[in-house]
Amino acid sequence: MASFIVAFSALLAAQVALAGPVGSRINTPYRVKDSHHVPRGWRRVRRAPAGHVIDLQIGVKQGNFAELERHLYEVSDPDHQRYGKHLSADEVNELVKPTNETLDLVHEWLEDNGITPSGYSSAKDWITVSLPVSAIERLLDTEYHVYEHKDGGVVARAPKWSLPLHLHEHVDTIQPTNSFFRARAEKFDHIEAPVYVDPKYTPPSNETLNAVCNVSSVTPECFQTLYSTKGYKTHACGKNKIAFNNFLGEHPIRTDAELFLAKYRPEAVSSAKDFPQITIADGPGDYALTPEEIASSTSKEANLDVQAIAGISWKTPIISYSTGGSPPFIPSPSTPDNTNEPYLVWVNWLLSQKSFPQVITTSYADDEQTVPESYARRVCQQFAQVGARGTSLLFSSGDSGVGPYGECISNDGKNTTQFLPEFPPSCPYVTAVGATKNFEPEVVAYRPSFVGPDGITRGNYTSGGGFSNYFTAPAYQAKHASNYVENLKGLYDGLYNKAGRGYPDISAQGLYFAYFWNGTEGTISGTSASCPLTGGIISLVNDALISSGKPPLGFLNPWLYSKGYKGLTDIVSGSAVGCGVDGFPAVEGWDPVTGLGTPVFPELVRLAGGKLFY
Repeated sequence: MASFIVAFSALLAAQVALAGPVGSRINTPYRVKDSHHVPRGWRRVRRAPAGHVIDLQIGVKQGNFAELERHLYEVSDPDHQRYGKHLSADEVNELVKPTNETLDLVHEWLEDNGITPSGYSSAKDWITVSLPVSAIERLLDTEYHVYEHKDGGVVARAPKWSLPLHLHEHVDTIQPTNSFFRARAEKFDHIEAPVYVDPKYTPPSNETLNAVCNVSSVTPECFQTLYSTKGYKTHACGKNKIAFNNFLGEHPIRTDAELFLAKYRPEAVSSAKDFPQITIADGPGDYALTPEEIASSTSKEANLDVQAIAGISWKTPIISYSTGGSPPFIPSPSTPDNTNEPYLVWVNWLLSQKSFPQVITTSYADDEQTVPESYARRVCQQFAQVGARGTSLLFSSGDSGVGPYGECISNDGKNTTQFLPEFPPSCPYVTAVGATKNFEPEVVAYRPSFVGPDGITRGNYTSGGGFSNYFTAPAYQAKHASNYVENLKGLYDGLYNKAGRGYPDISAQGLYFAYFWNGTEGTISGTSASCPLTGGIISLVNDALISSGKPPLGFLNPWLYSKGYKGLTDIVSGSAVGCGVDGFPAVEGWDPVTGLGTPVFPELVRLAGGKLFY
């Protein structure tokens, strides 16, 4: 069978090679459609194998995204008469589906090159074709090479690609071509390192809080007490759900979740056995850690996510999504490659479902500049579709403040020193979550650099934040962001985009979470901890709303910036340390390190119009 597939792929590649790229019957010349500099940390190794098959995703221009965006903001604005009247799957698809002209032209181009699509997104705004590298090179008038990252990751990419001129206005992006995005888990692991306690730390004066909150290992009881969810009884478990994403081969381990809940929330142990694990695009399934996974520390992130959510939001049903497409790159003529483009695969699968959970958290991101702007915008527009259907998408804001030390260099060929925003938290249609530490008061999460037991120096961990270089500040945030920039009085001018979308939007605890992995308890830190924790609290707000006969919050940001901020504790101490500087400081009101603040659950419920059930 394998020899047949190899022979078939070679035959197909030869046919396309003989034919050459065909513009279409309109016969316009090929011109470069998109180019992207290879990011720092990557080096070109060799030409990509001609027979290696890639699942190529063609982002066809959407018919009326501006109208979809208008609907999204209207149903998410608490002052609008349509607030909470979220769209159905069919209504969303109708708004974004490409025009007949666009689809006809793209289909004609593919047909003239002897190519039949292998799949479509639900709105047909993404077309998938599975082709060997040699065929794609002809189709896009490009060359694929194998690139290796400094950490050993390997991908096949083409930094520049072309289309017939008449298709430029009908196709937004095609990937994987020039995107070097790597879905990095936003966790900062300290299991083998000594716990660092801030010299300025003082225990809470509140006796109840002091009795349950240990700064060196923070537990669900502390979170429940700190954010006032303790004693709340869920009532909408049949309707309300929360989910979390896994990439890079991660999958939650049930036995570890059982150990965690047995110790810290015994009444919720059953949830470790009950939650479904859905696999997408050959993602990992529901099984125990293998020796190889133990050696590579796989599933620490997935374990953290499910344990953080279950510890705060029980009895709300939890769903795990594990999407394939992780390194290493293995040249294969029979297994299509979608390495390192997991968000698109996942979100298009999600949008094909008639319904999905009201809250979904994701603890993975990468530097915004590793992603071509055209691709970032289209993925962001997919997230807008999810929000329009009534789901809150939460993303961790990053763990390196304004950028990792030694890496704050632009990727535009000029090597300019600049702060490094992250994507997807920079997308204006998602809610980005930063991290705090300590309890009374909470301050920006920070852990200085240290030398581990292995002699390797680890950089500092700080709640990530900044301003996008791709997306401008949205209307709901524009005043907050401009006020913050103005009050900086020129500090860091030239290092960031003053007009950009600022993030994070909100924050929660993110230092030294107690958790279990491979049967052993430890601590783990990161915005990848604060994100699922915040998601669990928002899910409880949804429970209070749905139990009161009201719709869920949906896309959070317009509500947060206009009303919800009154139910948050403002964080005013600390900064987004990174790039060798202190970074953006936390101040009164919104700031690009803790956002609008941390949750006060009863106040959020009251402001949203729900009913508390204790």
